[in-house]
Amino acid sequence: MGHWWERNIVEPGKLPLLLALTAFVVTFLVTRVIVRLIRAGKGPFGNVKAGGLHIHHVVPGVVLTVVGGFGAVASDRHGAAAAVSAVVFGMGTGLVLDEFALILHLDDVYWTEEGRKSVEVVVLTAALVGLLLAGFAPFGVNDLSPEELQDRGTVIANIAGNFLLSLIALSKGKTRVAIFGVIVPLVALVGAVRLARPDSPWARRFYGRRPRARARATLRAYHHDRRWAGPRRALQDWIGGKPDPRPVRLPDRH
Repeated sequence: MGHWWERNIVEPGKLPLLLALTAFVVTFLVTRVIVRLIRAGKGPFGNVKAGGLHIHHVVPGVVLTVVGGFGAVASDRHGAAAAVSAVVFGMGTGLVLDEFALILHLDDVYWTEEGRKSVEVVVLTAALVGLLLAGFAPFGVNDLSPEELQDRGTVIANIAGNFLLSLIALSKGKTRVAIFGVIVPLVALVGAVRLARPDSPWARRFYGRRPRARARATLRAYHHDRRWAGPRRALQDWIGGKPDPRPVRLPDRH
């Protein structure tokens, strides 16, 4: 275990990335617990205000991200300063992305349907960083054998191919598949060969004069969304809390 840790985490300089990911996930989870307690009126926590102004936690998050980012750039990957900077950066990123929806909409949508985007972005970010840490080819590791060097070249070729396939998947409106396809082999291939979503640039470009393909794409997107929308919403509610119900608008009376 010690040899594996030294060879795959410490030697290639991945320890700061691991610390940043851990701080990122822990900060997000702790923040969500606190805001849910505040929402329920439980515990000793409350909103931070200054002169009547509600200070969102994205503000200290930006400060921590800037400090940690510049600290990481100015430090050695194998030093203690890099580890501390990574933790600070991870904490700041966790606070910032927890309010990603606020930044996107420029509005306090934390407990609305639009606020689900924050949870989705956090989960996606954590998954991608985790995949980078668990990647097959530890680039930067010294004393590789000839077999390992051959594997490294193969991995580089696969990454280039996956990236091209990811661009196709992205143009087909499959954002998550495209992002994961850059890292995970063959994932982007699935998104590249399957039908595009009907509102994607690929569909507008290539399905305009193919009504059957456009109809199949619409039907497949409908069945996919119907199958996975419920489980995805349940997972988001479990992680980040259930949004407030939308207010019912009564029809105007004349």
